[in-house]
Amino acid sequence: MYAIIRLRGEVNTKPAIRDTLSMLRLHRVNHCVFVREDEHYRGMIQVVKDYVAWGKADADLLTMILEKRGRLSGNRRLTDEVVREISPYKSIRELAEAVCAGAASLKDFGIKPVFRLHPPRKGHRGIKKTVKEGGELGYHESIAELIKKMR
Repeated sequence: MYAIIRLRGEVNTKPAIRDTLSMLRLHRVNHCVFVREDEHYRGMIQVVKDYVAWGKADADLLTMILEKRGRLSGNRRLTDEVVREISPYKSIRELAEAVCAGAASLKDFGIKPVFRLHPPRKGHRGIKKTVKEGGELGYHESIAELIKKMR
């Protein structure tokens, strides 16, 4: 599973990139989505690579994001009690493991697929350069560090 975070705005963005960001549900800066690993999403990430940061996510990272930023319709917070009511899982941790394994989806239970993150603490290293050049854009070996800064 990939975690994708939009880091740049849409001023002077090509229409193809803008459409792809929209298909990924990344409509605003600092929004994050989790998508499964397949060639379709990989191609979409390749199109928007200069506007997003992404990396492989695990159940621990998804659990942290669901606890901190998980929302239901009506902007209600996601808690273990709510998870027990809306799903067959007993906790957020079990739900995150099922989503990472592909056995469940967030939208099956009415959980919003977009997570609104804060700007990172201590700021970005740069949103015009890739990770290899010392910036934030592109593939992160440990996307969890960036997401923890933005929680």
